[in-house]
Amino acid sequence: MASPELQTILDMLKSAPRPENPTVEQQRAGMEAFARPAPEDIVTEAVVANGIPCEWTNVVGARPERTILYLHGGGYVIGSIGTHQEVVSRIARSANARALAVEYRLAPEHRCPAAVEDAVAAYRYLREQGIPASEIAIAGDSAGGGLTVATLLALRDAGDELPAAGVCISPWVDLCGEGESMVTKASVDPMVGKEGLTQMAAHYAGEDLRNPLASPLYGELGGLPPLLLQVGTAETLLDDSTRLAEKARAAGVDVTLEEWEDMFHVWHFFAGMLPEGQQAIDRIGEFVRQQTARAVTATA
Repeated sequence: MASPELQTILDMLKSAPRPENPTVEQQRAGMEAFARPAPEDIVTEAVVANGIPCEWTNVVGARPERTILYLHGGGYVIGSIGTHQEVVSRIARSANARALAVEYRLAPEHRCPAAVEDAVAAYRYLREQGIPASEIAIAGDSAGGGLTVATLLALRDAGDELPAAGVCISPWVDLCGEGESMVTKASVDPMVGKEGLTQMAAHYAGEDLRNPLASPLYGELGGLPPLLLQVGTAETLLDDSTRLAEKARAAGVDVTLEEWEDMFHVWHFFAGMLPEGQQAIDRIGEFVRQQTARAVTATA
């Protein structure tokens, strides 16, 4: 049985007006309407990182070099730095880190691998600023979670030194939509459905849906850094996480898979109302602190 807080949010999500056959512009405006700014004690700063618009989130007292490279969600079609300011601030605060959010190019104007190229460029910017790879974690939600893995694959294949860790929140890693949960969880997921994902997948990857830079589930995952995967059991994308965890572990990757009971897609966005949202963020912070500390110790 859902808690009163969870039920309130579910009712709100289910009752939210949704235009029929919305345009890309309507979808983008709808997500921007949900944007929440960073808390007043968080200082944000715009920066251009190797040609890519980005935004620093600066937490008072954070360890100077510990950095989260954050990749927002939105199906590669919608979403922005602005829509994710609050959740990025919460994650950075919990990790005692700075965060660099990336305004990567969106589809359908810019198809795969544009988003990956931008994320790679932003990561290299951090390295060029003298930040050790061992102090960096790449994180993202939904499409940004898939983009996190795709970016790690691209960096590995290019021979870059990889970051200490990757964090994937409700990641979308299979643009083919072949997980059983796409059907079995459809009636309980208030946010994500197969029809919308299919449209966004076509916008981003066209017919090349199994391209590992679009659907990293189909890539070779060996050699990646430790991964934290968080997913709700009430998500159509549940099986994206479970299958990714299984395949990555088989390739020798250290994977922590957390399945949060009754949680919906990227419940972290409602951390101010939903205890489980902040709890999940606190787990991310703990994971990032542990992995960056471990990497520093190993190189000492």
